Amino acid sequence: MTGAERERTVLARVPTELYIGGKWRAASGGGKFAVEDPATTEPLVEVADAQVDDALAALAAAAEHQGEWAATAPRDRGEILRRAYEAIVAQADDLALLMTLEMGKSLTESRAEITYAAEFFRWFSEEAARIHGRYMLNTTGKGRIITMRQPVGPCVFVTPWNFPTAMGTRKIAPAVAAGCTMVVKPAQQTPLSMLALAKILEEAGLPGGVLNVITTRHSGAVIEPLLKDPRTRKLSFTGSTEVGRRLIEQSAEQVLRVSMELGGNAPFIVFDDADFDAAVEGAVIAKMRNVGEACTAANRFHVHESLAERFAQELAERLGAMKVGRGTEEGVDVGPLIDENQRKKVEELVADAVSRGARVLIGGKRVDGPGYFYEPTVLVDVPDDARLLREEIFGPVAPVATFTSEEQALSAANRTEYGLVAYVYTRDLNRAIRVSEGIESGMVGLNQGVVSNPAAPFGGVKQSGFGREGGFEGIGEYLETKYVALAT
Repeated sequence: MTGAERERTVLARVPTELYIGGKWRAASGGGKFAVEDPATTEPLVEVADAQVDDALAALAAAAEHQGEWAATAPRDRGEILRRAYEAIVAQADDLALLMTLEMGKSLTESRAEITYAAEFFRWFSEEAARIHGRYMLNTTGKGRIITMRQPVGPCVFVTPWNFPTAMGTRKIAPAVAAGCTMVVKPAQQTPLSMLALAKILEEAGLPGGVLNVITTRHSGAVIEPLLKDPRTRKLSFTGSTEVGRRLIEQSAEQVLRVSMELGGNAPFIVFDDADFDAAVEGAVIAKMRNVGEACTAANRFHVHESLAERFAQELAERLGAMKVGRGTEEGVDVGPLIDENQRKKVEELVADAVSRGARVLIGGKRVDGPGYFYEPTVLVDVPDDARLLREEIFGPVAPVATFTSEEQALSAANRTEYGLVAYVYTRDLNRAIRVSEGIESGMVGLNQGVVSNPAAPFGGVKQSGFGREGGFEGIGEYLETKYVALAT
C-alpha cells in the first residue's frame, strides 16, 4: 500500500458526523465544513457543522444520562478507560497518521502524543476506584463528620488544535472516572482526532450519552448557550487567554465550576554553572516540540552573559539541521504551522524584534511553496521591549536574551502576565530551590525540557489559568465535596 493509499484508508475509517446520545448523526440543516491539511492546504474530508440545536441536543443527552452514569460502579468506569487505553495503543500508528494529516506535526511527534494521550486513560482507569471521603469524630466529642465526593455533573469541554488527542484524553479520562457526562467541542482545525477517540470509547463500552462530540465552525455561538444552560455544571477549556476570559465571563451566569489551561510565555533560564550540553538539548526539546505550537514551549531564553553567545550558536546549529517538510515524510523534524493566521503572527513578532535591534542568527522567514511552513529561527541581541518577549510566539522561534545575576534572571522570568511553566538549568541545588520557589509559574522543568506527565498536575497561575489536569489532583476537578453532620 502506498503512502497516499494508506492516508485515504485511515481517513475513510474516521466518523465525520456528530456523536450525540450514542448515535452518529448529521448536523441539523446538513451543514459541513472541510478539514485542511496544513502541509498542502488541500482539504482532507468534510465533517458535520453543528448548530446551536445540535449542541443543546448533546447537552440534553449528557444531562439525561448523568444520574445513571454517576451510579455506575467505579470499577466498571475504570475498566472502560482501560479498554480504551489498550485500543489506542493498538491503533497508535493510524491515530498518529491521522493527527499528522490534520495538524501537521511529524509522525514521530504524533506517535509520542498518542502514547502520552493513552496514558491519561490508563492513569484515571486506576483512579476511578480510589475516590474516597472521610469519617471522623466531631472535635466536640458529640456527633460525627462524614464527607463524600460526588460527580460535579454534566461538563462542557473545549479542546485546542495543537494536541488534539492528548487534550481530549486529559479531560475525558478524569470525567469518566469521576462519573460525569460531557459535551466535547474540538477545534475546527483538528476535529478528526476527537471523532476517532469517540469511536474508540464507543467500542470500549462507554454508554451512549456519556460522551457527546460536536464539531463546528461556529465555536462561540454554539458554546455560549451551553454555558448559560442550568444543566451544565462544569467548563474545562484549553486555549488562548483571550478566549478563556470570555468563557469565564459567560460561565459566571450559572456559577460553573471552571478549569482553564490558557496561554503561556515560558522562560528558559540557563545559569553560568549549568550543564551546557544538557541545557542546549533541553532547549531544543522545549522550543521545538510541536513546531513550537505548545503552551509549554520555551518562549524566551534568558542565558547568563558568559554563555549566551556560545549557547545561541549551538542552538542555531541544532535548529538549522532540522528537516522542514510534510510530517508524513521520512526524516521530517519540523512540520507546518496550523494555518496562515498563525504564520503571519510569527512573522509579525520576528519583524518587530528585528526592527528593535534583534539579529537573526538563523531562519527568520517563511518557506516558499504550499503549506504554512516557517523556518526554525534563532534571534540574538533581543531587546527587552520586543513583543515576542511578552507575547506567546506559538512557532519555531527562539529569542535569546542575557542576564548577569540570579536576581536579574528571576525578575526577567516573572516579567509577564503568564505563569504556566518555566525551565531552569543549574547544577547548584540551593539555587535550584530558590529559583523554583521564586518563579511565578504552576510548573518548573528543572534541568529538563519536558514537564508534561499524566501522573503530575498540569496547570498554571496568573493569566495562564487555574485548575489542574492529570495526577492525583486531576480527578478532583470533577468531584464536589459533600459534608454530612451526623448526630450520635
